[in-house]
Amino acid sequence: MIVKEVTDILEELAPLDYAESFDNVGLLVGNAQTEVTGILVTLDTLENVVDEAISKKCNLIISFHPIIFSGLKKLTGATYVERVVLKAVQHQIAIYSMHTALDNSSKGVNAKICEVLGLERPKILIPQKSTIKKLTTYIPRDNANALKEELFKAGAGNIGNYSNCSFTVEGIGSYMPGAQTNPTKGRIGKTHFEEETQIHMTYPKANERSILKALFKHHPYEEVAYEISTLENTHQKIGMGMVGELANAMDETQFLQLLKDKMKLSVIRYSRLLGKKIKRVAVLGGSGAFAISAARAANADIFVSSDIKYHEFYQAEDEMIIADIGHYETEQFTKDLLVEYLTKKIPNFAISLSESITNPIKYY
Repeated sequence: MIVKEVTDILEELAPLDYAESFDNVGLLVGNAQTEVTGILVTLDTLENVVDEAISKKCNLIISFHPIIFSGLKKLTGATYVERVVLKAVQHQIAIYSMHTALDNSSKGVNAKICEVLGLERPKILIPQKSTIKKLTTYIPRDNANALKEELFKAGAGNIGNYSNCSFTVEGIGSYMPGAQTNPTKGRIGKTHFEEETQIHMTYPKANERSILKALFKHHPYEEVAYEISTLENTHQKIGMGMVGELANAMDETQFLQLLKDKMKLSVIRYSRLLGKKIKRVAVLGGSGAFAISAARAANADIFVSSDIKYHEFYQAEDEMIIADIGHYETEQFTKDLLVEYLTKKIPNFAISLSESITNPIKYY
């Protein structure tokens, strides 16, 4: 396999279009056409991780966090970022990052936390905006059904748990082919009237390239008339955080102990206990203070995340508990998720779970 074939598989799980605008995801170091000798999966790409890849003969590192986040102006080895990039280039090792693309996936970071904690019926906590688009196109009536089928195959027409969704309107289209045209129907220099079908389909923005490719390939007209608009509707399966429920409600201290055991924690920072049962749990891997109000609005009994500042704990407003379990700790199972996913997709390929410790924070 080449690098691009592996990353294409990863983007089925977490399309790069899911990533936040501030992020830096995708292939950060290396050539997409390089043949892969082995894959090392890690949370962070540090020097010891590159050394591990070298020792295991892996020339592709799949990393959750991007080693290059902001622009590099020089490569002198003065910083840990520069040293990692230099060593990777010297040893012809590619580095691919997923970060917020995987955060926003319904089968990503937060889904894994829900699985570990045993939460049932998890749903997206903060659906991502501007992810649903609508295609409108016009086609001769006799060709409409065939085109719809091809657009469905390309990923259009999905609404929630429904697929093959579309809306059509019949009408009369008109056009006059110019001197340099080769019209499918009609004659040059004469206005042509055609019985046409107007097709409307919604789709997630991650599918746009494949949908437009199918449109241009299977539409009979030389010039395809189409419109694309971005909708205000939110996508039920793309977004930050998740909220789910325990099978059975439990006391607050009992849940904190469960949290400590399941997430392998040495310490939990949490807001005031309220003397209520814990049933509904919101989670968000990584820095999650921005989602506190969303967790309250979702009627969560507790919000599990990290990097909560002193004054942000007050935002619980005595309506729920905030539990800060540590940034690394919320994301620690992400690399297991990726190894499990890749092993199912390419079972006969060398995929290694990094043994390197990359958590920069220690507890005494």
